[in-house]
Amino acid sequence: MCQDKMKGKTVVLGVTGSIAAHRAVDLASLLVKAGCAVHIVMTADAQRFVTALAFKTLSRHPVVTDLYDVEEGWKPAHIELADAADLLLIAPATAHTLAKLAHGLADDALSCIALALNAEAKLLIAPAMNGKMWQHPATQANVALLQQRGAAFIGPEKGLLSCGYEGLGRLWPVEPIAQSAAALLS
Repeated sequence: MCQDKMKGKTVVLGVTGSIAAHRAVDLASLLVKAGCAVHIVMTADAQRFVTALAFKTLSRHPVVTDLYDVEEGWKPAHIELADAADLLLIAPATAHTLAKLAHGLADDALSCIALALNAEAKLLIAPAMNGKMWQHPATQANVALLQQRGAAFIGPEKGLLSCGYEGLGRLWPVEPIAQSAAALLS
């Protein structure tokens, strides 16, 4: 991963409720090592799989876990991050999150950031879910709609899924996700 492309860039890393959420910790570490200012936004479901403390320690920034989080100042955290982001990277992204993004639903900090994202920012989505959920026509329609709007996708990949099935749905490895982020930021 080319650190020159990443240095000084602001990445908002959205983490959603998937067993793959633990891998987002390694992704955050890679992005920080590449010189990015990494701000983590966790959905309530993500917090059931991994705690905010690991992300806070690695990113050296407060972790947004609620739409109404306010660390300092008067501006809502979700608007401040949406304005500052060079890249919104959602990894892992669940089928639920894809549906919310595709249909403009904004009921948590992550979906509000996505709707308020500044016009210059890029959106990179790394899905992770059960293979049947990924291949469902509703999910595929949501992916197609998001791609039409300019969202980039990486993955999912084939392999053994946490539900016990074998198939398409695993989170792409974190190194290529970070490389895709670097490519979008260059």
